[in-house]
Amino acid sequence: MALPLPEAAAALAALAAAALVLICMIAHITAIKMPTLHRHEEEKFFITAEGRKESVPSIHDPPTRELSVVVPSYNEEDRLPLMMDEALDYLEKRQKQDPSFTYEVIVVDDGSKDQTTKVALKYCEKYGSDKVRVLSLVKNRGKGGAVRMGVFSSRGEKILMADADGATKFPDIEKVEEGLQNLQPWPNQMAISCGSRAHLEKESIAKRSYFRTLLMYGFHFLVWFLCVKEIRDTQCGFKLLTREAAAQTFSTLHIERWAFDVELLYIAQHLRIPIAEVAVNWTEIEGSKLVPFWSWLQMGRDLLFIRLRYMTGAWQLETRKYN
Repeated sequence: MALPLPEAAAALAALAAAALVLICMIAHITAIKMPTLHRHEEEKFFITAEGRKESVPSIHDPPTRELSVVVPSYNEEDRLPLMMDEALDYLEKRQKQDPSFTYEVIVVDDGSKDQTTKVALKYCEKYGSDKVRVLSLVKNRGKGGAVRMGVFSSRGEKILMADADGATKFPDIEKVEEGLQNLQPWPNQMAISCGSRAHLEKESIAKRSYFRTLLMYGFHFLVWFLCVKEIRDTQCGFKLLTREAAAQTFSTLHIERWAFDVELLYIAQHLRIPIAEVAVNWTEIEGSKLVPFWSWLQMGRDLLFIRLRYMTGAWQLETRKYN
């Protein structure tokens, strides 16, 4: 016998409330309070082209370079050279025009199974181990984990995250630098400027299948609804942070895989760090490590857990020093 409509609606509401409570409990119980920021012994050193080991600095040390570029790389032996050629050509020309400009590029090999480290070391040999530094991780941590390891090993006043595929044109760093500059005065020397592909959305929809478009809109809605409302494109891998902003946000970060950008910006908003969003040139490069359905499903789960774990107090906005 069917339940009358009011009783059926009440039963559904009670079931939904029970499901939400259960999900909150699971999110809280399964949360690791703060991830272990452990460096394996081999990860305490950069590898040089000559095979020497150089101790890594700390994000808590005073900066000695104007810019650090952190390039997370997992099985990128084919795509990395294009990005490195463009980046280093730009950086070298900029240094010739302004000798006071100093930089470093840190390639973080995130436990690759190919020759990523070997490819990166060729640039270390060409430009010197002071300008190109290679950090090889013992095992795969995920993109967020690799970026954090690079950030914590950097020497720059400003730190740029840049993807190994070179999808964002490197000279567009001037655009995100301008965005960062326009945020001044920076509270406690903290600010973030995000490259954005939001202006390319209509063009990208025309090239995507309906299924991928639906996934994209679903992800954007979840980001807006659960975590970050002020930034349209949280996932562009071209972000510039002041050293202080990088130290604060990455020291609090829990997510180490694809959704780490969202948590990073969620943390920044709650710490009242000013954020700029700047349009950049972007081209889709073949060879993405994202598996459309499963990666989006994992990111959707991570977004829900980000919100619930901070909301229930399982995660706190606290910072730590890296060992």
